[in-house]
Amino acid sequence: MTTSATSGTGPADPTGPTENSMRRALKRARDGVALDVAEAAVLLQARGRHLDALTASAARVRDAGLEAAGRPGVITYSKSVFVPLTRLCRDKCHYCTFVTVPGKLRRAGHGMFMSPDEVLDIARKGAALGCKEALITLGDKPEERWPEAREWLDAHGYDDTIAYVRAISIRILEETGLLPHLNPGVMTWTDFQRLKPVAPSMGMMLETTATRLWSEPGGPHHGSPDKEPAVRLRVLEDAGRSSVPFTSGILIGIGETYEERAESLFALRKVSRAYHGIQELIIQNFRAKPDTAMRGMPDAELDELVATVAVARHIMGPAACLQAPPNLVDAEYERLIGAGIDDWGGVSPLTIDHVNPERPWPQIDELAAKSRTAGFELRERLCVYPEFVRRGEPWLDPRLRPHMAALADPATGLAREDATVEGHPWQEPDEVFTATGRTDLHATIDTEGRTSDRRDDFDEVYGDWGALREAAAPGMAPERIDTDVRAALATAADDPTRLTDDEALALLHADGPALDALCKVADDVRRSVVGDDVTYIVTRNINFTNVCYTGCRFCAFAQRRTDADAYTLSLDQVADRAQQAWEVGAVEVCMQGGIHPDLPGTAYFDIARAVKERVPGMHVHAFSPMEVVNGATRTGMSIREWLSAAKEAGLDSIPGTAAEILDDEVRWILTKGKLPTATWIEVVETAHELGIRSSSTMMYGHVDQPRHWLGHLRTLAGIQQRTGGFTEFVTLPFIHTNAPVYLAGIARPGPTLRDNRAVTAMARLLLHPHIRNIQTSWVKLGTEGAAEMLRSGANDLGGTLMEETISRMAGSSYGSYKSVKDLIAVADAAGRPAKPRTTLYGPVPEERRRAARDSDGHLPQLLPVLD
Repeated sequence: MTTSATSGTGPADPTGPTENSMRRALKRARDGVALDVAEAAVLLQARGRHLDALTASAARVRDAGLEAAGRPGVITYSKSVFVPLTRLCRDKCHYCTFVTVPGKLRRAGHGMFMSPDEVLDIARKGAALGCKEALITLGDKPEERWPEAREWLDAHGYDDTIAYVRAISIRILEETGLLPHLNPGVMTWTDFQRLKPVAPSMGMMLETTATRLWSEPGGPHHGSPDKEPAVRLRVLEDAGRSSVPFTSGILIGIGETYEERAESLFALRKVSRAYHGIQELIIQNFRAKPDTAMRGMPDAELDELVATVAVARHIMGPAACLQAPPNLVDAEYERLIGAGIDDWGGVSPLTIDHVNPERPWPQIDELAAKSRTAGFELRERLCVYPEFVRRGEPWLDPRLRPHMAALADPATGLAREDATVEGHPWQEPDEVFTATGRTDLHATIDTEGRTSDRRDDFDEVYGDWGALREAAAPGMAPERIDTDVRAALATAADDPTRLTDDEALALLHADGPALDALCKVADDVRRSVVGDDVTYIVTRNINFTNVCYTGCRFCAFAQRRTDADAYTLSLDQVADRAQQAWEVGAVEVCMQGGIHPDLPGTAYFDIARAVKERVPGMHVHAFSPMEVVNGATRTGMSIREWLSAAKEAGLDSIPGTAAEILDDEVRWILTKGKLPTATWIEVVETAHELGIRSSSTMMYGHVDQPRHWLGHLRTLAGIQQRTGGFTEFVTLPFIHTNAPVYLAGIARPGPTLRDNRAVTAMARLLLHPHIRNIQTSWVKLGTEGAAEMLRSGANDLGGTLMEETISRMAGSSYGSYKSVKDLIAVADAAGRPAKPRTTLYGPVPEERRRAARDSDGHLPQLLPVLD
C-alpha cells in the first residue's frame, strides 16, 4: 500500500494511493474495522466518489453516537464571547496574526493585558445577549519573553499570567455568570490544579505531531518552544490526569504529510482512550493571512477538510465530539455535517474571532437554517460538553456547581436557552467539617472490614485499563545484569558512597548468599552510623477523610462521597483523637486525608490549628506533598506561601508520602492524577528551606523494577545533600490485595521477601551518609518481616499508629495498632534494644514516657470517637 508523502494542502498526488488500496481502506471504514495509520493516510486523500463513500460511513458513525448519547439529530454550538486577554506571546508561529508586540499595543492605546474592566465589559454585554461562555484566549507565557508583560503583572499584583487568568475567571463567574473556557496555551500539571476550580473546561490545539515542522528552520513552528509536539501531548495528558474536560484538535494544511496528519489523529485518540477527558476535537483548516511568513501558502481546500473530518470521525469513534469552525468555510456547512461533525464550536453575536479576524462568525439563525436543511436541529450547549455535565465529580469542581446549575439542563446537560445569565458567588463549599459517613472505620476495619473490594465505577474512574496495560508492559520487562556482584559488594563494604549505578543495580538484584552478604554489609553500616538502638515513636494516625477523586490506581483507601465506606471527620473529632493520643503518651499525630473536592485550601490550616489549640505540646506531622499542592492551588497561593501559613497555623513537619516512585514513567501508571515528580521535589525542598522537616518514602513492588528504585534513592540522596531536611527514609511495600491496579491484572502482587531485604539494605547504602535513619513498616510487613528488615540495615520501626486505615483498606492483615511492648518485642526478635524517639529523632521527655508506659496495652478501648 502506498500513500502520498507530499503535503496535505492540495489535491491527492498522482503517486498517491492505488485504486485497490483506497477501496480496501473504504471497505474497512464502512465495516467498522479499526484503521491503522497507513489506511487513514489513504483515506485522507479520498476525493470524488471515494470521498462521498467515506463521508457517508463517517456520518453513520456520528449518528450512532448521537443516538447513544440521547440527542439524535442534534448539532450543537456554544453562544460565547471571545476575550483576547493578551496578544503577547513567547512563541513565533509563522501563520499567526493574533500575536503582536508591546510597541504596537502601546501605539494602539492598549495595555499589555486587557484590564479587568475591559474584560468584564465584554462579558456583561455578552450575558445581556444570552451568551454563556467566555472564551479566554491568550499567548503563551508572555512574561518570559516581554519585560513589559512582566512589569504589567508585577504592577497589578500577579505572580504570573496564570494567576491573572485565575483571578479574572473568578470575577467573570461572580459578576456576569458566564462560564470561562480557558486557552492559555501550554500548562503544567500545577497550572491545571490552579485553574480547575475557576473554569469548567479548558483547551489547547495539538495542531500536529510532526516534529520536523517545529525543529527545522523554515517550519511553521520553528522558534516556538511551546509548539514542540511532545510538550503539547504532555499538556493533553496532564489535563486528563487532572480530570479537566479538554478541547483539542489539529490544524491541517501547514505543511504536514498525510501520514503525519493521520499520526496526529491517532495521538489524540490515544490520549482520549487513556483518560476519557478530551471533550471535543476541532478540525481546523489553515487559512493564509497577509503580513505573515506563510502568506503565500495555499489554503487547505474544502475537500481536504471534509476528508479529514470524516477520517477523524472513523478514528475517534461514535462517542467523540467533532467540530469544524463554521467561519472558516464559505457557507459549505452541509458538507461538514455530512462528513461527521456534531458541533459548530463557539459562535459569538458580539465579538469577532480574534484569531481569524478576517472571517466573521455566521449568524446563529443562518447556522440553524443550514443545519436544519441538512436534517439537524441546532441546540445550544455550554463550554463544557453535556457528557461531562452529567458526569459531575471529579470533572467539575464543586465551587462551580451554582454557576453550572444556573445554566445547564440537568436532564440533557445542554444549555437552558431560557436561563438568566447572572453572576453567582464563587466560594468554598459550606460545612466541610461536618462529620459524615463511616467515621468509625479506623476501629471497625479490623473487625468488619470494608464493604467491597472495589468501587462500582472501577472501569471508568482510573482511565482505560487496556491502554494502561500497554503503557506498563515496557517498564516491567526484567533487565540483564552483567556487573560482578562480588566486586560491587567489596565496594559497598569499603565505601558505599563509591558505588556506581551499575554496581548498585547489580546489588539490587542480589539473591541467595549474595543477598545475605549485602544485608550484612548494610547492617554493619547501620551499626557504625546510628548504633544498635531500634527507635520507635508513640504516635497516632488521623486520616480525616477518605473522600478522594484523584484516581490513584494503587489506592484502596479513596472513596466517593456516596460510597458506603466514605467518611469525613469534624474538626472536633480530629481534636478529640489528638487529645486521646496525648493522654496515652503520644508525642506526634500524623494526619493525612483524601483530596476531598469540597475541602477548601485553608482547611488544612484549620486542622493543624484545631490540634494545637487542644493539645499545644503535640507535634503535628501532617499533609503530604499532594495535599500541600492541593491547598496551595485552591487558595491561589504559591507553595512557599501556603507552607508558611501552614507552619504558622501549627504544622511542624510533613510526611514524604505521595512519592511512590519518583519516576514519571512509573507514576503515570500508578496514578491518574497525582502530582508529577518535579512538583513533589519542589514541595519537599521548599518545606526544607522553610525549616519544615519531612520524612521520605518509596512504595515499591507493583509495576516498577530495580532500576526505578535506584533512580528514586539517588534522587532522595540529592535532595538531602541540598537541604538536609529529611528525618528518615521509610520503605513502603505495595499492598496489592484490594489495589485497583492489581485487580485489573497490571501490577504484580507486591514485593517478595528478597525485594524487601534488597531495598532496605540498598537504602542504607545509597542514602549513606546523608539520611541516617531507615524505617521499616510493621503494618505492611508484620512482626517477623519487620525484624528481618532490622537485620538488613533498618534502625527504626515507625510508630504505634493507634489507628491505620490506608494499608488496612488495601488489604494489609497486620492490624492497626502496636503497643510499645509489641514494638520492643520486634526489636528483641532482631536481637537489639529499643528506644522511644520524637519525630525529629530526639529524646522523649520522661513525662511522655511515663504516660505511654502507664497506658500501654489498654489503647484499643480508647479508639472509637463517634457522635
